[in-house]
Amino acid sequence: MDIRNIYCVGRNYRLHAAELGNEVPSSPMLFTKPTHAACAMDGGLLTLSGSQGALHYEAELVVAVGRPYEKGIRCDELFSRFTVGLDLTLRDVQDRLKAKGHPWLAAKGFRNSAPLGHWMEFPGLQALANHDFAMQINGKEVQRGNIKDMVFDLQQLADFAGSNYGLSAGDLLFTGTPAGVGSLHDGDELDLSWNEQSVGRSTVKLQD
Repeated sequence: MDIRNIYCVGRNYRLHAAELGNEVPSSPMLFTKPTHAACAMDGGLLTLSGSQGALHYEAELVVAVGRPYEKGIRCDELFSRFTVGLDLTLRDVQDRLKAKGHPWLAAKGFRNSAPLGHWMEFPGLQALANHDFAMQINGKEVQRGNIKDMVFDLQQLADFAGSNYGLSAGDLLFTGTPAGVGSLHDGDELDLSWNEQSVGRSTVKLQD
């Protein structure tokens, strides 16, 4: 799959916003990652920086756009595939940038900061809400989410991103993370799942 733009939604689950002491936004809060941030969780090593402070995981449902956005288009027509991915964050770096009012690129857009599980056909909005996504570290579940709990639903996100920035085939949308974020450590075994089935696995390798 040729990836064009990577849009990410911040603070889209109330409990996650609360656990970091953030207010829930009144409209979708979007940021972007470079395409070089994307990588496959295919059972191999996930190589990341270990020298810039806390490295946090944020498991998210990710949807892929299959056709150009136009006003009035429904999600079932717009999105072609979906998976579970990680929005990785250098939390200490992010905190420093936020305190200065600077952009988040250094904390969110580093190489391999957008790992992705294998892609599945988009089943329709209603079917998508029937199942959970989850993340395990070393065999222990640390996050579980369902799109029914999002502050802004998929249609709202599509309309906001599409009307303000544009959406077309190859664009990805990370839809926000539920509560339970935390730090990654060297050697951690990561497993992302959808409907209790694994869709992506990697082993963390931290390097200076």
